[in-house]
Amino acid sequence: MGNAKYWHLRQQETEVKKIRNEMSRALIAMCVVLQFSGMTPIFAQPAATTSTEEFLALLSPVTALEGRFEQSQYSVDGILLAQSSGLFRLLRPGYFSWEIVAPDNQLIIADPTYLWHYDKDLETVTRRPVNNADTMSPLQVLGGNEAALRQHYTVENMGQGSFVLRPIDINPGFTHLMVTIQANKFTALEIEDNLKQRVSIVFDQVNPDIPLTKEDFSFTPPADADLFYYDE
Repeated sequence: MGNAKYWHLRQQETEVKKIRNEMSRALIAMCVVLQFSGMTPIFAQPAATTSTEEFLALLSPVTALEGRFEQSQYSVDGILLAQSSGLFRLLRPGYFSWEIVAPDNQLIIADPTYLWHYDKDLETVTRRPVNNADTMSPLQVLGGNEAALRQHYTVENMGQGSFVLRPIDINPGFTHLMVTIQANKFTALEIEDNLKQRVSIVFDQVNPDIPLTKEDFSFTPPADADLFYYDE
């Protein structure tokens, strides 16, 4: 293979990997929404409720979920940049697993202590504490902190189970996100990041009655993986 053709192919591979890495970062922000189900149940609502209270009330019956997802990332101009699919699991409060199985292999898994990112193709593992100062505000919401949600996000009820959340005084990596919940199940999620790129996720085969436990979210790095720990 000629040198010019070789380096052209290498450049294409680098650009594709860059897009996929951006999608992984978006996934971490997106998982904040998946963890909102860990919020304290609301047992009584006044006759007139705000959109925030309606959102929390809709989430309160959610305890555990398992299903599949299809994810698409779009540019500012609406051009499709990349697509992926995989499996997800959720257990409130504070546990989730997000596994991309195509076109590459990545795993994002979290418990109340750590958030792990395992890139199976690159054989690298990244670990971050959930109390990292750079991500504290969204992770407060992730852990089920209603006060943090009320203080740091505005919530708009779009109807038919869809709510748009916008950060007020923090920078969690996205400008707004929309989550749709129907029949105690997540059906769709959309995120716009700070670069105005959009990630759209559709959930399928969601099981709200799966008997998950904390042990289902345990993670041990493979012995041959390169480790990057940001808490040491």
